[in-house]
Amino acid sequence: MHDEFLCHVTAYGVCDGRRVGVPLGTYRAPTLALALWWLRDRASWIAERLDPGPDSAHVPTAALVPVADGVPDVPGVLRAWCADAGEQELVAEELADGRLVRVAASDDTTEYELLAESVDALRMQRMAASLAMPVG
Repeated sequence: MHDEFLCHVTAYGVCDGRRVGVPLGTYRAPTLALALWWLRDRASWIAERLDPGPDSAHVPTAALVPVADGVPDVPGVLRAWCADAGEQELVAEELADGRLVRVAASDDTTEYELLAESVDALRMQRMAASLAMPVG
């Protein structure tokens, strides 16, 4: 069981013809439960900012309109991921086994990526790489 997890949220877009990443947050979670909570919280945070409810106090009346069918729905994808107990269990198992977890949703302009990985697994990979390097 891995005890500590490094979590990142990044938005990627194109600027001047190049793919650019903008960090939206990083968290070093001391437990698996906190890593999962933080990922869900950040996914919800992104969804709420991209698609606030019509009763939000900071959104003027009639400022929100539905999008056409077929338009990528990043907020919907992120909200569905947060609500899917089976998906959350799968993510927990992957992290507990020391594997990198990536959740991504994108629309026509931006990709939103949530990553989490075990700090212990990262240390073990670095250690294995340093032992494999020839000396001298």
